[in-house]
Amino acid sequence: MGPVAEAALGANQTTPGAGALTEIDKTFLVKVRQAGLWEIPAGKLAQTHASSEAVKRAGLHVIDGHSKLDQLVREDANILGVPLPEQATPEQQGWVRQLTAAQGLAFDKLFANLLRSSHGKIFATIGEVRASTQNDLIRRHARQANQTVLDHMEVLEDTGLVAPETFADVAAAVAPAK
Repeated sequence: MGPVAEAALGANQTTPGAGALTEIDKTFLVKVRQAGLWEIPAGKLAQTHASSEAVKRAGLHVIDGHSKLDQLVREDANILGVPLPEQATPEQQGWVRQLTAAQGLAFDKLFANLLRSSHGKIFATIGEVRASTQNDLIRRHARQANQTVLDHMEVLEDTGLVAPETFADVAAAVAPAK
């Protein structure tokens, strides 16, 4: 190992958040925060509005996973000096309103498809961020987000309610530009 590599290794071991912070890294932190701001309330609604035990279980996974990610994103953003939003996007707020108005099987289907779509779209972004970031905190955060989002996609799929159109919508949204 040469002197430059040794210096870089030493800096990464002693400096919290060592490594360049890019715009996509910052955007990633904001998106993780916004996801928690609507998905935690959605998971709570699943406990009272769902008719399916599988949907209630998925809701618990969402609450648990996003509560942990939200704590981590607030800590990392504070260290890195990245401002975070205090509320979900207007679109996400609309999804919570839709879920609030639904009950039983209608809620179950809406919950499974809205959340599976959202998780599928961010999954591709997580991979891009993890593959390209030079920042230690962002790498750690992307690893945790990857595990959490994968768990959520699986538990949502396990409900048996995710429609083929949802998968097609996600595929179209994450397809590379031609």
